[in-house]
Amino acid sequence: MARPWGLLPAEVKELVLMKEWRNIAALKSRLLNQKPFPIRIGLKPPTGHSAIEDMAHYQKFISQWRAYAPQRFVEWDSRNYRKLSTQTVPKLFILSNIRELIEFVGDEAVMRSHVWTANMSPLLEIYPDTYSALVRHLSTVELMRPADSRLLANLIGQLTPGMGEGKYLRALPLVGVDTKFLENYPALIADILDIVHDRAVTNTGGLLEWLGCHANPRGWLTVRPLCESTKSKMAGLPVLQLSGEVLKQQPLPAGNILVVENMESGLGLPALQDTIAVFGGGKNVAWMDATWLKSRRVAYWGDIDTWGLSILSDVRSRLPNVEVLMMDEETLDLHKERMVGERKSVDGVPEFLTDSEIRIFSSLKNIDRLASRLEQERLSTDYIQSRLRAWLAVG
Repeated sequence: MARPWGLLPAEVKELVLMKEWRNIAALKSRLLNQKPFPIRIGLKPPTGHSAIEDMAHYQKFISQWRAYAPQRFVEWDSRNYRKLSTQTVPKLFILSNIRELIEFVGDEAVMRSHVWTANMSPLLEIYPDTYSALVRHLSTVELMRPADSRLLANLIGQLTPGMGEGKYLRALPLVGVDTKFLENYPALIADILDIVHDRAVTNTGGLLEWLGCHANPRGWLTVRPLCESTKSKMAGLPVLQLSGEVLKQQPLPAGNILVVENMESGLGLPALQDTIAVFGGGKNVAWMDATWLKSRRVAYWGDIDTWGLSILSDVRSRLPNVEVLMMDEETLDLHKERMVGERKSVDGVPEFLTDSEIRIFSSLKNIDRLASRLEQERLSTDYIQSRLRAWLAVG
């Protein structure tokens, strides 16, 4: 049970460290004057009755605060205790500004403040109004190397609206600054530019939009023509990578599109007439609601496990007429000795599965955990080829 009165210097130190110095949100608020100084901590001087009951602690309370330096942080009060006569007791502990807070915390704070002061200085010398942005990103500023803080000041002066029109971020024409540095500190840089340019970055929609840069492609998928005819329509390229965003907008020149969950299985596909394979995306199937896919014959092949069936459900939600290959009971029965365990299964039954797929999903959830997954790569090569050719022949 906490003592109800008489905070000692060591206890006040712990309180300040916890609530003010090591609490990054509170520290930022103090530095930005959102939570103004002074810091005032009541030392809880006792009533006369409490002091008499625990005289040892009362004497420690008085003696430790009398010995405390610097005394300017302590406010004393005269109390008239009936049994102790008039006593002067410590009433408040007060830190009036950030310098006093740093002094009170000691070496830890002195070293830390030296780091952030040094790292803020190059930018503040040019753009003094950016102090608030630097404080909001104090943790980032503290981790910067001195060379990086100088790069930051150099960079801000070079960035102008629209300078990256039609380019990716890494292609910006910067002098003396590497573009990876810009990628490492996007939030800090955006906040600084917002101050320098009167919130133009936020009003434009963000750093990339303000610069006019393209967003870096995400969700890469591997595209592989499976016959010479489709290969020639793709400039003779045997394989290439496209982002999901590009693939959604760019029709592929084949009547048959075969989507395969895993990279290795996609690379092992046999030759198939008028067919292009898209593979290696795993859960990345958002592109499959592309308008152009609706005019193609599309098949999907993934692992037979709860996650593979979940991805299949996502595919079907986007493309209801997708054909499903080698994710059936026949495939499971022929390869059941090659099944392995699934580390963690999907909880609920995915919405867009057929009745037979739901049966498979449920059986995989309920069978031996050590044999609840059939990976694509474990299917026999001759079986894969026969099923794919059968699919093509039906079309």
